[in-house]
Amino acid sequence: MGRGKIEIKRIENSSNRQVTYSKRRNGIMKKAKEITVLCDAKVSLIIFASSGKMHEYCSPSTKLIDILDQYQKTSGKKLWDAKHENLSNEIDRIKKENDSMQIELRHLKGEDITSLPYKELMALEDALENGLTCVRAKQMDVLDMAKKNTKFLEEDNKQLNFIVNQQQLTYENVREHMDHHGYHRAARADFNSQMPFAFRVQPMQPNLQERM
Repeated sequence: MGRGKIEIKRIENSSNRQVTYSKRRNGIMKKAKEITVLCDAKVSLIIFASSGKMHEYCSPSTKLIDILDQYQKTSGKKLWDAKHENLSNEIDRIKKENDSMQIELRHLKGEDITSLPYKELMALEDALENGLTCVRAKQMDVLDMAKKNTKFLEEDNKQLNFIVNQQQLTYENVREHMDHHGYHRAARADFNSQMPFAFRVQPMQPNLQERM
């Protein structure tokens, strides 16, 4: 006696529903892997549980984005809008430009040039010569600026030395003028004339003469 037919409807019990989901999910994943190996098929499988958790499988020989692109081209259905398509094209363009710049940079370093044709080698040589000319010109600009700065510093130093020397000469002239006109003697006499008291030497023992 065979098993009775199971009615396909939502399982109300949450525990039973989770157990059934895990078993069926594992079974589908197993079948996807088997058909990939047995039939050399490209399979992509995405499952979202009721909790929002995602499970996925993709054939090792391909990527999900490639399968979606192939589906879009084959079915004629638009999976992406124009904005996303333009963004994808822009990303591809930037990647190609980056790859091209990386190759050019290696060539400028002298790497991977054995397979370059003669014309490309000549163009590479011209680019290197132009770059060398620009570098040398920049070096000369830096040297000229350094020389100008050095000259400015020397001129400032000369001006400061001149100011210091002038101040020293002025100080010496003033001191010589004061010495010549007897400033010190006049100041000493003026100081003595302003003294209000006259000093007289007093004996240390005033009663000594009376005793004698």
